[in-house]
Amino acid sequence: MKKSHRLRSAAAAFLAAITVFTSLPRVAQAAASTSQIKDEITDLKVENAQIQAQIESVRTQYNANASEIQALVDKKNAVDQEISLLHSQIININEQLRVYGQMIADAQERLEDSNQRLKELNQQYKERIRAMEEEGEITYWQVIFESSSFTDFLDRMNIVDEIAAADTQRLLDLQVASANVEENQRILTEEMLDLQDTREQLSESEEILKEKRTESDDILRDLIAKQSEFQVLLDESEALQNELMNEIAQKQKELQAAQYKEELVKMALRGQNPPSNATWIEPVSGYRISSPFGNRKSPTAGASTYHQGVDMACPSGTPIYATRAGTITTASYQAGGAGYYVSINHGDGFASIYMHMTRYVVSKGQSVTQGQLIGYVGSTGISTGPHLHFGISYGGTYVNPMAYL
Repeated sequence: MKKSHRLRSAAAAFLAAITVFTSLPRVAQAAASTSQIKDEITDLKVENAQIQAQIESVRTQYNANASEIQALVDKKNAVDQEISLLHSQIININEQLRVYGQMIADAQERLEDSNQRLKELNQQYKERIRAMEEEGEITYWQVIFESSSFTDFLDRMNIVDEIAAADTQRLLDLQVASANVEENQRILTEEMLDLQDTREQLSESEEILKEKRTESDDILRDLIAKQSEFQVLLDESEALQNELMNEIAQKQKELQAAQYKEELVKMALRGQNPPSNATWIEPVSGYRISSPFGNRKSPTAGASTYHQGVDMACPSGTPIYATRAGTITTASYQAGGAGYYVSINHGDGFASIYMHMTRYVVSKGQSVTQGQLIGYVGSTGISTGPHLHFGISYGGTYVNPMAYL
């Protein structure tokens, strides 16, 4: 008996070892998933570093371009001030030219008036001289004989001389006045010509500055367009960087979750029950445990001696309910074992399985709620009587379901 008991114990240990061994690939898969997430985080960080370098490069170009824009704006403002100053000077010169033009016109009018008077006086003088020449002796003797006395004679002679001198002086004064007017007109004309030359030079300078301003406007327009492109690139790069940072943060959360699940799987492999924050309900009512979880004596040929669930004995046709909400991953029939069975993935690493049904009322891919009817108790597959084989696994490794009910 002792030998037989040792053999059964050795067989149970061997089967347990097989169960543990067959679960190892799942642990390796979880580790690979953790490693994959770490690699993804590393790749994301490398990409983020590249984007950060691009952002710094673009920002450097952006700042340099902004400085160039400011320098060009300052230069353009200086040119605008020069243009404004030249324009004011041109306006002043135009006003001076207008005044000088009026002065020249006035001088021309005075000159024409003086010339006309000079012409008239000259004509009068010529006529008087001609008359005196034609009647010179008669006039002279008339002056002598018509004089009442010698004194009167002298007075008459003096009057004749004074009249002749006065006419001559008037002619001379008019000639001097005309000459002065002509000189003033010449001076004004020269100054006016000088002002016109200055105005032309200022106008040429103004045009040159306007061309420079136009060139500056074109360059400034290109720089502003380039600045807009830099800004768009900065915005896009920063937006992408924010997305990467969010993705890195999300991956880090996934890594923590994966590491946590990996640790729970290791707990399950060590025979410990991973903690669950969820509430579980009993899948059937009115049952008794006919075969517990773990090592056992095989109840019938083909049954495992390491029980991966619990057998809940109850009448055939007893309703079976989903112990937790989840998605149906299997709704099938296995002739050499489970019979009609259903498995549910609960989405947090846990899954539950329900075997030996008379029938199931759900389908693969269907979402079920906690307490939803999924089938009825039976005795299909390898079974010794009506019961529900109920199992819970974490990460593919079966754990004691009674620890959660």
